[in-house]
Amino acid sequence: MTDVSEHAAKRLSDPQWERLLGMAAPTDVTAGDYVFRAGDLNYPMILVESGSIEMVRDPLWWDEETVLSTLGPRSFGGELGLLNGQGALLSARVKESGRIRRLAREDLRLVMNQDDDLGGIVLHTLWERREALRRGPAAMTLKFIGTEASSELLALRRFAERLDLIHTVFAVPPDGMGALDGHGIAADDLPAALIQGKLIRRATPGTIAERLGLSYQPHQEGATDLLVVGGGPAGLAAAIYAASEGLSTVVLDAVAPGGQAASTSRIENFLGFPFGVAGGDLIRQATLQAIKFGVRIWAPCDAVSLETMNDGLTLTLGDGATLHTRTALITSGAAYRSLGVQGWEAFEGRGIYYAATSLEVRQVAGHPVVVVGGANSAGQAALYLASHGCPVHLVVRGRDVGTRMSSYLVERLREDSRISIHTESNIIGLDGDSALDSVRIDTAGAVDARGLFCFIGADPASAWLPTLDRDTAGFIRTGTDIAIQSLYQWQPLGREPMPFETSTPRVFAAGDVRHGSMKRIAAAVGEGSSAVASVHRALSDPASPLARPL
Repeated sequence: MTDVSEHAAKRLSDPQWERLLGMAAPTDVTAGDYVFRAGDLNYPMILVESGSIEMVRDPLWWDEETVLSTLGPRSFGGELGLLNGQGALLSARVKESGRIRRLAREDLRLVMNQDDDLGGIVLHTLWERREALRRGPAAMTLKFIGTEASSELLALRRFAERLDLIHTVFAVPPDGMGALDGHGIAADDLPAALIQGKLIRRATPGTIAERLGLSYQPHQEGATDLLVVGGGPAGLAAAIYAASEGLSTVVLDAVAPGGQAASTSRIENFLGFPFGVAGGDLIRQATLQAIKFGVRIWAPCDAVSLETMNDGLTLTLGDGATLHTRTALITSGAAYRSLGVQGWEAFEGRGIYYAATSLEVRQVAGHPVVVVGGANSAGQAALYLASHGCPVHLVVRGRDVGTRMSSYLVERLREDSRISIHTESNIIGLDGDSALDSVRIDTAGAVDARGLFCFIGADPASAWLPTLDRDTAGFIRTGTDIAIQSLYQWQPLGREPMPFETSTPRVFAAGDVRHGSMKRIAAAVGEGSSAVASVHRALSDPASPLARPL
């Protein structure tokens, strides 16, 4: 691995280095000692005053240890895991006796919040190290094993990529276990994971998150100022604005940060990106920005109920754990719809997809596919798949492909010879044995298809909030849209609901789950950011039992 610690040392001015030292506890260390070990969940940033520290990838059962870098005087150790709560990826071992200082995570966050220049240098260095580690032997510390077409393996990969985890994937040949024979891993164990060389059979995103220290533990948080349920564009935008303005903020997501935006292959009309931006890239940058401001992101966490208590709100998770907060923002988005075609569930993850990103393209590149849907997401997916050598059949139920799709997309679709557009058409059948082979279209008959990409909309993820006022489709009403009969809770407060506030005081909603939202990424970002203004007002309302100076 290329050592970037020297670059970091050159960036730091003498006053900046002294400030870091002043917040860290000094310790004399002896050659051979371990400052922390791979897997430790609450490890500090190491500042080297004298001597040297080796960053070591521990030995794996198929490989010896590897020394990745050496930190000398006036350098610091760590990568992005320091900020997002992940357990240590590497071990830190003393190579040459000397003096170090340990900067606790809480103090590191304080430094970054109070000193923009110093915080920027630290963040850049931690990010550079993460990218460097991704390309070297450290990536072997988290390894997924499974069959390429497995929906379970795809879920693990999606979880790791959305959380920007350093990892590798070993795809098992479809005709047998291949190189895994004799290593104690059976077909029934798949998908499996290796974390620091330790085998986890039948791995899920939840078990991986727990082992890496990324799952919520009840003892880790007291009451927060703002709890955001849903890590899509609206939730991340709200979290960034809230945390940057001093509110303690937690984000929960049932899968991983990103929502439907992370499944968008290319966004071409988002402010500031004239050449377009992949949804996954946008979410990764937003997640990094949230972590920078001290937002705690927990995933996967499945919210099941939200109750009002005398001292705030209590959210209950699927495993029974509870979180306490002064305010809550619901940005849980919507769940993908499926077609009522026989055999649909059997082909999910084996040919049917609800996203068109690099993950899915690997399964179908160069093969014919079908995309169904008439909005921007379907058009973007069709173009992206065609650019990777896939002949595309775009199936649109309506008469005109331009009814719900941006004109620039329609023009590009019509000009692309690799894309066949079928209007006033429906999917009526699916065929294949172990995987999807063909799709039947009522106006075109059976067409070869290695993949069917479904973009027909989504239903709001609000069923777990039955007491909130919702419209007939389940979208949450807010502000002036709240039904009059739902306003009885406001009489003791002597005020009406604020913008983005739901029928329950101090509970807000933004993004796709909200009644009247635009269902666009840019609009979701705006709603999430704007909702924070109402959160501030609710927290400072003198009539509220939760009031506090801001």
